[in-house]
Amino acid sequence: MLQGLSDWWNDVELWLIQLSFPLQFALVMAILLPVCVVLAWFIDRVVDYASARFGPARDETPLGSRPGADPDS
Repeated sequence: MLQGLSDWWNDVELWLIQLSFPLQFALVMAILLPVCVVLAWFIDRVVDYASARFGPARDETPLGSRPGADPDS
């Protein structure tokens, strides 16, 4: 299983490095940019909920929560 995955990844790398630089850049940005945006959003939500839960003001609700929802219930 891992050998097959490794072979596939090596084939993808070989294909990618044989492309011209503008195509390489476009492919990397088309894949990497959305992944980074989603990861940044997820980290923001986790930090927001953690700061609301463990922060000094216990009555603070996370920014992404529904209005009127009680975080302690």
